[in-house]
Amino acid sequence: MTSAATPFSTQREPELAEQTVVVIGGSAGIGLETARRARAEGADVILVGRNPDRLEQAAREVGAQRIAAFDANDAAALAKFFHDLPTPIDHVMVTAGGPRYGPLLEMDTAEVRDIISDRLVLYLEVARNAAGKMRPEGTLVFMGGTGGRRVGRGVGIVSAATAALPPFTATLALELAPARVNLIAAGFVDTPLSAALLGDRLEERRNELRATLPIGRVVGPADVAALAVHIMSNTALTGATYDIDGGQQFVS
Repeated sequence: MTSAATPFSTQREPELAEQTVVVIGGSAGIGLETARRARAEGADVILVGRNPDRLEQAAREVGAQRIAAFDANDAAALAKFFHDLPTPIDHVMVTAGGPRYGPLLEMDTAEVRDIISDRLVLYLEVARNAAGKMRPEGTLVFMGGTGGRRVGRGVGIVSAATAALPPFTATLALELAPARVNLIAAGFVDTPLSAALLGDRLEERRNELRATLPIGRVVGPADVAALAVHIMSNTALTGATYDIDGGQQFVS
């Protein structure tokens, strides 16, 4: 006599069900893809960006709960945004900003100061203002890079700015605990920003990476978004830096 087989369900619960994710820099590229991924995992998303038109289009694409158009580097506007949020939030990802390259001796003092401090100041202001709005198990996810780890002509002060982010992240993780703080360090990611920076050299760069990267393809925004959502959902992760560059730093 045999017993009937027990049905086995392959369905799983969404990883971010009934949670709220704020994406600063959420109108395009990595931010938009993270919002899309978070929505697919059951989260409500709030998008922040500078361009109202792009923000509204992004919100329609992903079904965002709310949008806010302002410059995240404006400390007063950032503080007002978090103060006005109507409900507790769970996760904040910041993708705004990017590296600025150039020979050191051609940079003036103010420019060097800005490059070193811009991201640190932005991330610190986000942490200060988000802390009172986040649930205890919430997460801050910041963006850094792997390219700046190599010292070279033309890289300028970017290497120093890149090196500051991992210990900054770890220190914030200790100070904000039990909330978690993590850093994603990306290499080249095929985004609209990359296209704008490279112009006519974009396809050449893509082909170069396809030929040299260990993964045999170019890293895209969806790859980074998948990592970001995993960091949000895995409550054992804090104070760490997660590289995602397809092995670029090992073959460059």
